[in-house]
Amino acid sequence: MYQKLILIGHLGNIPDTRYTAKGDPVTSFSVATSRRYGETDETTWFRVSVWGKQAEACQTYLHKGAKVLVEGRLRPDSNGNPTTFQRKDGTWGASFEVTAENVRFLDGKADSEPAEVPF
Repeated sequence: MYQKLILIGHLGNIPDTRYTAKGDPVTSFSVATSRRYGETDETTWFRVSVWGKQAEACQTYLHKGAKVLVEGRLRPDSNGNPTTFQRKDGTWGASFEVTAENVRFLDGKADSEPAEVPF
């Protein structure tokens, strides 16, 4: 079996980089995708985690609002569902978690060609 998810959207926050106990970098950020059908606008948010050298490149070159293409896989909870959480106000929410295999920076110098960091 195989799963691949491709997202094109905008970063909703500044990338956050952490390091594992072994020193491996992992960068997290949110991506908003949107579509319009009829009179309805729909926005879906994804939490993206990037590992290794790509994580460091994302931290260096991405910023809030940047346009990106993310290729990866969904990371469900132990039951195969989106991750659920309780907000500070007591309401419940769900999060689509994505582990990125490849991130392309679509905000190039001339905004004409995608910038990709080779890894």
